[in-house]
Amino acid sequence: MKFAQVQAEKAQGCEASVAGMCRLLGVSRAGYYAWCRRAESTRARSSRELTVQIAAIHEESRRTYGSPRIHAELRFRGRQVGLHRVERLMRAAGIRARRKRRFVRTTTPDASLPVAPNVLERDFRAHLPNRVWSTDITYIPTREGWLYLAIVEDLFSRRIVGWSTATSLERTLPLEALGMALALRVPATGLVHHSDQGSQYASWDYQKLLELHGIRCSMSRRGNCLDNAPVESFFGTLKNEHVHHCDFETVAAARASVIDYIENFYNSRRRHSALGYRTPMEYEAETRRSAAA
Repeated sequence: MKFAQVQAEKAQGCEASVAGMCRLLGVSRAGYYAWCRRAESTRARSSRELTVQIAAIHEESRRTYGSPRIHAELRFRGRQVGLHRVERLMRAAGIRARRKRRFVRTTTPDASLPVAPNVLERDFRAHLPNRVWSTDITYIPTREGWLYLAIVEDLFSRRIVGWSTATSLERTLPLEALGMALALRVPATGLVHHSDQGSQYASWDYQKLLELHGIRCSMSRRGNCLDNAPVESFFGTLKNEHVHHCDFETVAAARASVIDYIENFYNSRRRHSALGYRTPMEYEAETRRSAAA
């Protein structure tokens, strides 16, 4: 271990001589050079190669994965390795997932608009696609001002099936996200649509669109974010893994970056613990194959 420490200090450009470091650590310089000439052990070589793989997966995940998701990705790629070993190698290499920050709610209720009952009652399970959708609005800071993002999430696979952006909290913002989801998924009658009591979702035109497609409306209790936990979780992930690490010069740049995160990472590549560390698209594809069989 002392020889390895000398080598690490030397690799980092330490100005102290090898002789000086060996003297400080109580080992001989000849012993250090003999150690350097020895062949690398099988275990050490395996750990070094595994650390390279871990670092590559961490970069591919946009530096968002912690040890459980990296472990799941390694196993998916055929590398049989224990979770504790992954955790140990990540600590040694200084590889960490990005930390969480808090975010705030953007929708506000309107007492003059009708409120639907809470059909879900925090039961967010869905056994098939297009049976339960959940939706909400969040904000993205840019140097030009706020960009607002509305999304529709299928609770079966946690896939974002509809999204829309705007520079104001206008009523058309969630309508466009819902319209995209309806066009993409073409759900059957009886789908449950869950939201908060925000005026955008309780508005006449939004409720009319739900009624037109035979969609049952469900709403959270006022001011209770846990009633819409999956969408709150998605927004937290989006902010923690992406938005908080960006400095968007323009609204257009923010929009392009956030949509890229949703379509090219979150839906298609990010492994979700709630799905057994599969991606939303993988999870849906497995369901289709099982149904066909």
